[in-house]
Amino acid sequence: MAESKLRVHTPGWLGEFKAFIMRGNVVDLAVGVIIGAAFTAIVNSLVKDIFNPVIGLAIGGIDFSNLFWTIKGPVEPTLAEAQKAGAVTLNYGLFANAVIQFLIVALVIFWLVRILTKMHVREEEAPAAPPAPSKSEVLLEDIRDLLAKQPRS
Repeated sequence: MAESKLRVHTPGWLGEFKAFIMRGNVVDLAVGVIIGAAFTAIVNSLVKDIFNPVIGLAIGGIDFSNLFWTIKGPVEPTLAEAQKAGAVTLNYGLFANAVIQFLIVALVIFWLVRILTKMHVREEEAPAAPPAPSKSEVLLEDIRDLLAKQPRS
C-alpha cells in the first residue's frame, strides 16, 4: 500500500499573526502590562497600608474605606455590614482612596519620567568620540609623512 501524504492547510493569517506577536513593540507592551500590574499592587499597598492610616490619623482617625452614605436600606456602622444587609450605598470613601491612589501613581510616574529624561539628556551631552578617519584621509596622511621624510633638494 502506498502511503498518502496528508497536507494540512494553514491559514495565511496565522503567519501574519506570528509576525505580529514576535515584533518587539508587542513584547515590550506585554512586559509593560505585567510590570504595571505588579506596580499597581505595590501602590495599592502603599495607599492602603501607609498613606491612609497617616491621613486618617491626621484628620481624626477616620477610615476612608468606611466613609459612605446609605441611599436605601438599613443604616449600618460599616460599609461591609451595610452591603451585607443589602443596603444601597454611595461609597465616597472608596472613591477618595482611588483618587489618592491615582495621585500617588501619577506622582511616581512623573518623577520616574523626570529622572529618566535627565539621564537621557546627560547621555546626549557627553562628548562623542571623534569619528575615525576615512581610508583616503589615512592614505593622504601617510603620503604627507613620507614626503616630509624625504631630503629636500
